[in-house]
Amino acid sequence: MEHRDDTRPHVTGSYPSGTETVAYDRGWAGEARGAVRCAAALFGLLLCFDRAAGSLTWWRGALWLLLAVLLFLVLCPARVSAGPGWLAGRRPLRTRRVRTDLLVAVRPVDGVSRRLVLRDALDHRVEIDPEVLVRNPDLWYRLAEDARRAEAAGFLLSGTTELHRLARRLDRETALGVFRASGME
Repeated sequence: MEHRDDTRPHVTGSYPSGTETVAYDRGWAGEARGAVRCAAALFGLLLCFDRAAGSLTWWRGALWLLLAVLLFLVLCPARVSAGPGWLAGRRPLRTRRVRTDLLVAVRPVDGVSRRLVLRDALDHRVEIDPEVLVRNPDLWYRLAEDARRAEAAGFLLSGTTELHRLARRLDRETALGVFRASGME
């Protein structure tokens, strides 16, 4: 419910586009190959067991294939990419984008795996694994830069603590990497 004295800025518009480079998750291909391997292994094992039991039919094979495809869809990681003013998480069946220069909330979600939910002023949301940002400093740089802009503009109302905690973690991991590379560990 909105009030007349609501001080949040009203925003409309599309995603920024520019000629600047887009940053991608460099580890996504390996994780996707792992999901394919798990699904293929499940499919192969189910076919072998069913054949050994003598009960393999074409419809049971199709059922095992469907089960393997569902496993792949569950295990396949989101391909995270970021450009100036946006961040996207692409899964096999859906792509979600958020305007990072218009972020209003950043919320950590704990569960089986840790997630970071980003929501913008246009009410779009993206759920990503924070480890993707740790492994890809260029993605983190894009997000942090735009989050600072959103915070300065008064959009980012909740989640600054989580972003600062993530920034400290990235700084710590970067420093440890530098120490390891220089032999000062």
